[in-house]
Amino acid sequence: MAGNKAFAAGIGSTNIDLLYTGLKNLPAEGEEVYADGFSLQLGGGAPATLLLLSKLGVPVKIITELGDDLFSQFARAQFAANGAEPVNLYTDAGMPLNISSCLVTARDRSFVSYGPGNPRADEAAQAAALEASQGAKVMLMQPGGFLPVYEKLKAQGTTLLFDCGWSEDLSLEKYRPYLELADYYTPNQKEACKLTNTSTPQASAEVLAQYLDRVLVKLDRDGCLGYENGEMFTVPPVSFGKAVDATGAGDAFSAGFAYGLFHGYAFADCLLLGNITGGKCVSAVGCLGASLTEAELLERFRNEREKRGICV
Repeated sequence: MAGNKAFAAGIGSTNIDLLYTGLKNLPAEGEEVYADGFSLQLGGGAPATLLLLSKLGVPVKIITELGDDLFSQFARAQFAANGAEPVNLYTDAGMPLNISSCLVTARDRSFVSYGPGNPRADEAAQAAALEASQGAKVMLMQPGGFLPVYEKLKAQGTTLLFDCGWSEDLSLEKYRPYLELADYYTPNQKEACKLTNTSTPQASAEVLAQYLDRVLVKLDRDGCLGYENGEMFTVPPVSFGKAVDATGAGDAFSAGFAYGLFHGYAFADCLLLGNITGGKCVSAVGCLGASLTEAELLERFRNEREKRGICV
């Protein structure tokens, strides 16, 4: 737990990924294929981002749901191994986690998932989440019924970082309350264009600037688009060799970006930090397959600034 120190927090379901890698093709109905590799890992979402932040030396509080099932026991062990003790909102018997089988070919990934989606947000859960996150310097926002908690934290000066992920019903109408409250929103270009009903990242950034003082749109292999004080700029990507798997790259980017916010870096530098942690993630399989220490992050950050002269 973070105690009385400054800390980052987030509310989100714990996700478990079963990763099948090296598949030459996906099986059709009635077929079976064997993978070259297999890994059981914690999946994406707020808990993954916070674990990566913890590895970067930022105290964190992970507010989630864990049951008495085998996968919850695995998750507890992973949290403990990374020095993070979760705040558990779950009080029933059962399995409140999300389980995903991720099938990775050389071309792309496919998923089969099971679970409740987001944590329950009844009155008791909201009270517990607010108590646990009181005093957070940075708070990860996700959809799912905890908007009153985020509103109270914003009033207390917490920086709010919003991520809703992809869904077919992404729209400004649906997520306007979150955008109006958030300090930052972290979409990739597909999500940003879908939510704003635009066709380019640049056009989506113009729309998002109506809600946010500083806008970012992740450009996948092309780095990250930033928009601040009416100026649009691009922060180039950071490579750690061959890209192996994009699973969790967005969560890893959020960890580096939140690290920058936590320590008061300039906006463009926060984007660079996010590109570094995101670039490291795709060099291995899974959300937590490859990560950096704080010293490694800062060394790469200094090198990238010297090499590229990144500025707003």
